Amino acid sequence: MNTEQKLNWAILVTGWGRNARDTIEAFEKQKLKKSRISLVLYEQEPCGAAELAQQIGIETLQLYKKDFDNLISYQKRLIDEIKKRDIDYIFMLNFKYVIKDEMLTAFPDRIINIHPSLFPSFLGTKTAIQDALEYGVKITGITTHIIDDKLDEGTILCQVPIEVMEEDTFDTIYPKFVEKGGELIIKTIKVIENKCFKEVKK
Repeated sequence: MNTEQKLNWAILVTGWGRNARDTIEAFEKQKLKKSRISLVLYEQEPCGAAELAQQIGIETLQLYKKDFDNLISYQKRLIDEIKKRDIDYIFMLNFKYVIKDEMLTAFPDRIINIHPSLFPSFLGTKTAIQDALEYGVKITGITTHIIDDKLDEGTILCQVPIEVMEEDTFDTIYPKFVEKGGELIIKTIKVIENKCFKEVKK
């Protein structure tokens, strides 16, 4: 942890980055006192998260996976860039690539993901919201977790339930995921802050 008693975060995003942009806005509004976003690593253009980060002076870095021979070489570059910047934690916010062993080893228990289901339901899929609707569940939700070497597993940090109404479609329920997801990300960061700063006090 850096000496200024704030956690340095890197955000990984491959799409437009709605959750990531909302998180950056929350930092800008000083909703988190013990953290700073130090780096936004992104791929797609346009990327709303990267655009906002640049506007307010957060460093951004664009890397295309297609520019690398394979996923491992791409993630080795991610490792190098993140380590250069003294990052404490990494938050995957709509980051579409599976994290390989090299990166897990480089940042043990320090990579966090958000998944649109209540673990242990609807894991290992990019269509968890649609799957829940098709299955007919009455309650779905969102989970944040520290990732490990198993897809969509690891240590659960926070969860929030979302009620599924009979008339719900993807278009009607997705805004609930956006709203609740933004709140859950901030809650998760606070959980990590509390854990880290309690350890420091000991």
